[in-house]
Amino acid sequence: MPTDPAVHRATFRRLHEGGCFVMPNPWDVGSARFLQHLGFPALATTSAGMAFSLGRPDGGVPRADALDHIRSIAGAVDLPVNADFQSGFADDAAGVVESVRLCVATGVAGLSIEDATGDAAAPLFELDVAVERVRAARKAIDASGSGVVLTARAECHLVGHPDPLRESTRRLEAYAAAGADCLYAPGLRTPQEVAAVVKAVAPRPVNVLAGAPGFTVAQLRDLGVRRISVGAALARVAWGAFLRAAEEMAGPGTFQELAEAATFARLNAFFTEDVRRRR
Repeated sequence: MPTDPAVHRATFRRLHEGGCFVMPNPWDVGSARFLQHLGFPALATTSAGMAFSLGRPDGGVPRADALDHIRSIAGAVDLPVNADFQSGFADDAAGVVESVRLCVATGVAGLSIEDATGDAAAPLFELDVAVERVRAARKAIDASGSGVVLTARAECHLVGHPDPLRESTRRLEAYAAAGADCLYAPGLRTPQEVAAVVKAVAPRPVNVLAGAPGFTVAQLRDLGVRRISVGAALARVAWGAFLRAAEEMAGPGTFQELAEAATFARLNAFFTEDVRRRR
């Protein structure tokens, strides 16, 4: 039986107090259970990975479906789970309060709130509005008495801001002051950028996205990063293998890519044993 959410939340909060840990992002129950088997201390959902599995673009999943998915991942593993909760599925602070309350009820140990609007003409919420949304999330978590870890994200690098590092640090400093427990600017590419963000919000912990080759765990640890996630990268790895195999079959009509597949025996044995352990 899964551990009480309160235990997971206390564990997750302790993970943010020192050291550096990797928090990979499964896209379904099966991938979550295998990541737990590998010994990771915590997991996080991926909005894009979930959306692609449902045949939708990132950001195209309604709140109710996202909450169902988050609940399924949190209930499938005996680990703390952080919810990629996008922009809180609301434009105003009152809506963020309601959404965060519903997310906390899924049993997650943490959740993140972005400052992206989804509007290409104005891709980021104005800073005062974004800060108010972080305060709203903080209010909802505090009212729940849950101890859920709140991560605030500055999406400047991902939306093409002309000065993304300067704007990210400005925003993350404000989000820390508004009550965020952990700060996150996805899209950092160099050690210098990572170091600048870590310094700007110290002593608050920083999450770094390792969505492509470049950084190592040891390097990020030495830069003072507390938490590393991979976003939709694992789901994209799976999609990459699928696309190569499917396009080979549809094109030349050969099946060479299937040689790279995980064996039926390995997967079936793992899930057979996993089900047995969970009874």
